[in-house]
Amino acid sequence: MTKLAIITGAGQGIGEGITYRLARDGYAIAVADINPVTAEQVAENLREKSVSAKAYQLDVANRDEVFNLVKQAVSDLGDLNVFVNNAGVAFIDSIVDSDPAAIERLLDVNLKGTYWGIQAAARQFQKQDQGGRIINAASLAGVEASALQSAYSASKFAIRGLTQSAAKELAVDQVTVNAYDPGVVRTPLRDAIDQRTAEINHISVPTQKAHVLAEIALGREGKPADVAEVVAWLASPAAGYITGQSILVDGGMRFH
Repeated sequence: MTKLAIITGAGQGIGEGITYRLARDGYAIAVADINPVTAEQVAENLREKSVSAKAYQLDVANRDEVFNLVKQAVSDLGDLNVFVNNAGVAFIDSIVDSDPAAIERLLDVNLKGTYWGIQAAARQFQKQDQGGRIINAASLAGVEASALQSAYSASKFAIRGLTQSAAKELAVDQVTVNAYDPGVVRTPLRDAIDQRTAEINHISVPTQKAHVLAEIALGREGKPADVAEVVAWLASPAAGYITGQSILVDGGMRFH
């Protein structure tokens, strides 16, 4: 029987890494992203590896689009087994200078988008009556807040709380809800964070990267594949008795 995993923000970075890793475990993959070009490229890469995959364009901030994604992906690819709320945005600025429109957009995507994903996936799991897995993107910044990332940190702290609440509610349906907390993972989003942080602090980008690297116990930045392995484990039978948890994937930057 076909297993389906839907991954949002799957057109690049960590989301793209998750698609390839879950495909190795035999899932059909719904590659969902706001950028239809990158989504289609990832889906094509998967199909070249004989994986059943299809690209879908959506803005996770739009609740109707998220629900339509689940409906269409199930129609195209089979029953839903795993829903990964990976899509997210970030911006770097001081609290006093943060633009209201940027704050609203970030909360719409990161927090509300995750909320809509949980709702849509949970409704489908309840309809199927077979349990399921919901896996959310939190962040190290949602475990220990970062300067210049007030809105981003707030959204990621909120996602950890949302994960716990959803886990308690959906356990009766045998749906587990967990989160992953990436640290410094080299992606286009991380590049933008380093660029803006360096600009505000009047230092070079290499200096900014060196400062961050010095905080990582294992001595290297993370890769999307590092995070994808944790997501694959949370989606696997081995994690069937784990729910409401958020797991740091940061090479030892913080411990809790």
